[in-house]
Amino acid sequence: MRRIRLGMTAAIAGVALTAGCASSAGTTAATPAATAATAATAQASVAAAVTSPAAVASPSSPLPVASPTAARGIPDGYDAGRDAEADIRAALAEAAKDHREVLVDFGADWCPDCRALDVMFRSAQVEPLLQKDYVVVAVDVGRFDHNLDVAAQYVDLQTSGIPALAVLKSNGELRTATDDGAFANASSMDAGQVSAFLTRWAPAGDQ
Repeated sequence: MRRIRLGMTAAIAGVALTAGCASSAGTTAATPAATAATAATAQASVAAAVTSPAAVASPSSPLPVASPTAARGIPDGYDAGRDAEADIRAALAEAAKDHREVLVDFGADWCPDCRALDVMFRSAQVEPLLQKDYVVVAVDVGRFDHNLDVAAQYVDLQTSGIPALAVLKSNGELRTATDDGAFANASSMDAGQVSAFLTRWAPAGDQ
């Protein structure tokens, strides 16, 4: 019986992660029970799902993590209480000082794919690229009901899902946004795919 329960738990977690964090536009709102289940499975399974099978040979080879001090410039989750517009303005000013771009990460703490991307941001393969070339801003979008006016300036959440990324020049000009939903299933991606995106959109002098 215990084996059966474990198997059911793994199957449920797999479905939650595979589905991605799509926009709620045109879909039925989640029930409280479904919301609680999603939150529970996300916390239990995101650490094991942040990379693809090709990137992880076995459970004994986890994604390398950069030192906590080195990752100090990466936001710790999505804070619903922050002023997103003020954070973006401050990031643009900081980026202008040392020839970096601004990476705006739209997401929410309830989303397992957002949490998976956060783990990869802090990995030894991705974190150095962020530190060198980007100022990162995390913008909470709630359940697609928060900071929508800010998000609309940079991404189309209806097609991008979350997490959604936008790269801005230090003058505020939008260089690219993942309107195609490229990161909405981040839990099925690996650090190499994230680093490839960051390398492609790094400041022109670093390419």
